[in-house]
Amino acid sequence: MADHTNGFCAQAPLGAQISHMLKARGVDTIFGIPGVHNQEMYRGIEEAGIAHVLARHEQGAGFMADGYARASGTPGVAYVITGPGLCNIMTPMGQAYSDSVPVLVLSSCLDEVAAKSGQLHQMLDQCGAAACVCEWSFEARDAQSAYHLVDRALAEFASRRARPRHIQVPIAALEGVATAAPAARPLAAAPAIAEALVDQVAKALNAAQKPLVILGGGAVRAAKGWRQVVGRLGAASFTTYAGRGIMGAEAPLDFGSYLARPESAGVIAEADLVLAVGTELSENDLWREDLGHDAPLIRVDIDPAQLGGAPNCDLPVLADAGALAEALLTRDLGMKQGWQAASVAAARARWRAESDGERPGVAPLCDVLRAALPEDVMVYSDMTQFAYVAQEVWPMAHPGHWHHPSGFGTLGYALPAAIGGAVARRGKPTIAIAGDYGFQYTVQELGTAVELGLSLPILLWDNGKLKEIEDSMVRAQIAPNAVIAHNPDFCALARAYGAFAEAPRTHQELQDAVRAALSAGRPTLIYMTPALAAA
Repeated sequence: MADHTNGFCAQAPLGAQISHMLKARGVDTIFGIPGVHNQEMYRGIEEAGIAHVLARHEQGAGFMADGYARASGTPGVAYVITGPGLCNIMTPMGQAYSDSVPVLVLSSCLDEVAAKSGQLHQMLDQCGAAACVCEWSFEARDAQSAYHLVDRALAEFASRRARPRHIQVPIAALEGVATAAPAARPLAAAPAIAEALVDQVAKALNAAQKPLVILGGGAVRAAKGWRQVVGRLGAASFTTYAGRGIMGAEAPLDFGSYLARPESAGVIAEADLVLAVGTELSENDLWREDLGHDAPLIRVDIDPAQLGGAPNCDLPVLADAGALAEALLTRDLGMKQGWQAASVAAARARWRAESDGERPGVAPLCDVLRAALPEDVMVYSDMTQFAYVAQEVWPMAHPGHWHHPSGFGTLGYALPAAIGGAVARRGKPTIAIAGDYGFQYTVQELGTAVELGLSLPILLWDNGKLKEIEDSMVRAQIAPNAVIAHNPDFCALARAYGAFAEAPRTHQELQDAVRAALSAGRPTLIYMTPALAAA
């Protein structure tokens, strides 16, 4: 983030000084909700020149900060109160932890909880509760400790795996007069990779005749470099859901984001070397016990925890994905001829047909929507069957432009995260995709989107039930129950918040509605049902 001058007087309440410090470190937007216990944190926001986005629920504030961070590439910051405020944002913190998103949550806390009970918002262990869903959670009892922890969080975001951090400050400390924070120092960069290790990776790649590269979310910001490496090698590739777009939409040897298809294990077994970059190869990536490879596996990750106990890994490489790509491009990488574009295209066609067969009608609608949207659209999706299909069949031209709550798997993510993304990308196209049930977790954030005047299409897929859960129950031979809930009139609800609403009946009407929504000056709910797929 840019280095600015603090621009504040030497003595002021700590709550105000923190906002000025954040501004000096490049923070321009804070998401949150003020309350009597954190109002001192709001004293300096406007004076510092920071925009504040008022969420309707702390869960919404957390998802907005997450969406902002994913879109901007800089940390998302949220202010919340003690007790319930922090508890409400813990679900977004868990999601950000799972998906490696840099979110900084600052909260107030009570001055004393051991010897005093019955206080407003009192918890047994507020700091410990937050620690369960973030990289670390610490209490700063004075100004210098608060400044140190803020700078520590920002430095760690820049130099290691990005995951949420939480800092809490006692109310009395926030109210107390403090000196201004020290000037910002340059942020540390990710550690350099040893040349000998680069040579070892390059040697292995050159020795292979049929190399396969798997690119995850950790490689998104190094997409250009990895696209060049893969192309120069003539290697085949897969991307995880988080890595979609790294290879572009038309790469002839890219198998796409179909790793979870059972047949992909057989394809991976054909490789004589597998290079996995910036991916956990987790359950959420594979939906099976193992990758399926018989060849040597090289794993590249910035997180040592991912490499220490990695199963069937022949060469663990602790490195930033971008640094390794740049280094490999300085080596001679020989072109291979082991993979054939025709067989890759045939596999993708089979897997698309499988996905469409499992959840009929969604894939054709994805094609309709993709044709109506600009290539640089950024998409935020929720846990809904529409998104499950789209993540496989919707080719992405740009990396880091589709965001989904993959790991923690929370409902209610799409709308507030898209708001955060739209704030970060003012003037650029952003959309949300949600299901009828998950949308109702955070529907109140429509009010925030209306206040902000966001031209945000919200694609609502209403199949009238928890269809994915119903299907799972049927597969498990459980009589489906508790999967159908009474839904509101979603279009009327959106209009009640001041948003626009459309219920297209044909594919052309759907495309027209989406295009209009991208410049409407306020959010537009676009209501879709399975009947639309057959229209």
